[in-house]
Amino acid sequence: MMLNFMDKIGDWNPQLLREIKGRLKVFPAAIACITSLVGQLILFLYQLREIPGEKYQMSGNYCRIGETYKQQINEIYPQINKLQQQLSVLGKSKNYDASAIQSLTQQIDQLKTQERNINNILYNQYCPLNQIDMQGWWRDHWEYIFLSLTVIFVFTLLVAGTYLLINNLAQEENRGTLNFLRLSPQSETTILTGKMLGVPILIYLAVAVAIPFHLLSGRAANIAFSHILSFYVILAASCFFFYSAALLFGFLSRFFSGFQPWLGCGTVLIFLFVTMQFASSGPHLDHAAAWLRLFSPFDMTAYLFPNLFRRYNWQLLEQIQFFYLPVGKSLIGLLVLNLVNYALWTYWVWHGLKRRFRNPNSTMLSKGQSYLLVTYLQLLLWGFTLQSAKNYYPFYPSGTSAPAYSDLNYQVTQNFAYIVFFNLLLLFSLIAILSPHRQAVQDWARYRHQNISRRQGSWQNYLLQDLIWGEKSPALVTIAINLVIVTIPLVIWILVALSLKTNNNNSLDWLVNEVGRFRAILGVVLFICMMMIYATITQIMLMMKNSKRSVWAIGTVAAAMFLPPTFLGMLNLHPEAYSTLWLLSSFPWAGLEYATTTTVFVALLSELTVLVLLNLQLKRQIKIAGESATKALLATS
Repeated sequence: MMLNFMDKIGDWNPQLLREIKGRLKVFPAAIACITSLVGQLILFLYQLREIPGEKYQMSGNYCRIGETYKQQINEIYPQINKLQQQLSVLGKSKNYDASAIQSLTQQIDQLKTQERNINNILYNQYCPLNQIDMQGWWRDHWEYIFLSLTVIFVFTLLVAGTYLLINNLAQEENRGTLNFLRLSPQSETTILTGKMLGVPILIYLAVAVAIPFHLLSGRAANIAFSHILSFYVILAASCFFFYSAALLFGFLSRFFSGFQPWLGCGTVLIFLFVTMQFASSGPHLDHAAAWLRLFSPFDMTAYLFPNLFRRYNWQLLEQIQFFYLPVGKSLIGLLVLNLVNYALWTYWVWHGLKRRFRNPNSTMLSKGQSYLLVTYLQLLLWGFTLQSAKNYYPFYPSGTSAPAYSDLNYQVTQNFAYIVFFNLLLLFSLIAILSPHRQAVQDWARYRHQNISRRQGSWQNYLLQDLIWGEKSPALVTIAINLVIVTIPLVIWILVALSLKTNNNNSLDWLVNEVGRFRAILGVVLFICMMMIYATITQIMLMMKNSKRSVWAIGTVAAAMFLPPTFLGMLNLHPEAYSTLWLLSSFPWAGLEYATTTTVFVALLSELTVLVLLNLQLKRQIKIAGESATKALLATS
């Protein structure tokens, strides 16, 4: 029976069978099962040591009679405070009444004596056994076990599984067996799925052994089975995403050598700790970075099990919207939101996985895929930005404030930093990913004319198509298209922001009184020109014959970005007085407010001139690189 089952696994996924045979042996499997069982026993006994007994104090949470005394204490405190206030008033009164003061003092003493007696009963006497709420204690006991196992599952599967996958790839690379897998007739999906299912098989086994205890404790704690099942679905989706990202990281970080697995799992561990802290303080997801928080399963887990974090305000999660759609109003909506977020990002990760698996030197994304990825990120950023939240609190000079209301323009300005940061991160990543190195550009320049002769149409049309879609052509046109995709929503908002101003507030003072819409759009154009300059510099550096050309490209772009504003700051050349210099730096927005429209135009023409000169230099380099060896020999003869 077992052999037939293993044969079926081998027929379905040979790589999975290979991983299972290498790891699921008797001794390691026994160790995994025993470790899981011992951990469950320790967790059960650790909480069991606090079971109420004969010496359980009256002040304990599970003593029924103690609640009566606590209620009496709560009633005495206000009475004492009230009498003390009356005594203070009488003491300051001109008509001194000794008898009234004495009466109040006696009443206060009586209440304090009563308070001491009750406290003595609460904290110095034991609760009768028949007054202990054992049913409530066991319910909380099982809930503690359930929540503890929940957190353990998350950290064990995501952190340990990530480590094992990255470490396995590093070992395969060192042994040279990874190249044999690349030459295998199996598809990339089959091989990589087999690794994801097979490499952490012992972790799966340990968790599977603990699942019955997890289910039992959850049901004993009166937790809805639908919530438990939803947690398993979210955990499985997060595992699939993180494991896919771990495999991609393993393919991209070969230069880290043996440090790869520690860096990968350490990053996941820090991410989980940080997001767990955010979740414990409150799920504020009314911002453009909400999609990043959704990578962590803790927000959804705390929503399903509110007692996981005692301070968790799960109602805030229900207010999450996407383009004003109330996706958080129901459990199904939140589940779909999380699963779609995991699924779509996993889709992009697998694009990179498939490309890098067969050819380690290929780019993670094609140019066509980059357009879709940039568009998708804009939908995410602006979708989570456009949420109807009472975020604007008007304040009047008189010191009074009116009720808060939702203001779209204020919401956009509050999320502007998120939008800029994630777009810059993506754009610089695309410049690094899509810019081809010298050999690829050289091949493209040499053999491009052969492809033109095979196709119909003019060479100009083919050249444009090749620059937009070609794998080996320079990526400048692609970067320009992606920049346009990034800036279109921002330009549209700048144009329509004033018409969206339904309330008389100052959320758009910077756009109306300080910068102006026209100069703001010119600032966007300056940003596009500056990014194109960085992309061109990167491509020029990658055309070098030096083997360290990637380092040269990073260093040159970093110097072009950070040195000008650093020098301007060190020389105390502030934007108010030297706006032109700041317009020509990597932070043109700093000088945009203080520059005239003419000055902005001059800065724009200057950047365009630099961009044209750099592209002429790049064109010359490509032409030289594309010359055939025969032509070079004829030229020298």
